[in-house]
Amino acid sequence: MRYEPANSIIIKLGGLTAVSKAVGVTPHTVMRWRMPKHTGGTGGIIPHWHIEAILELADRIKVKLTEADFAPVIKGRAA
Repeated sequence: MRYEPANSIIIKLGGLTAVSKAVGVTPHTVMRWRMPKHTGGTGGIIPHWHIEAILELADRIKVKLTEADFAPVIKGRAA
C-alpha cells in the first residue's frame, strides 16, 4: 500500500528519480515517504524541509501543486 499524499505527488512529478533529484536525496529516501511508519516510512508525509524544492519542480514542469496538496489525509478527509 502506498500512502498519501506523498504517492500522488511523486506520481504527478514524474516518479521517484525525478523527485529525488529535485530535493537532493536518493530515490530510496523518496520511496520511504509513501511507506507506512511501522516499516520505516513516513506514512505518506513529505518532510517539510523538501516542500519548497518540490513546489519549484512542479512549477518548472508545469504541474499544478500547492501547499494544501501536502496535507495528510485521515479517513478520506484532509487533516
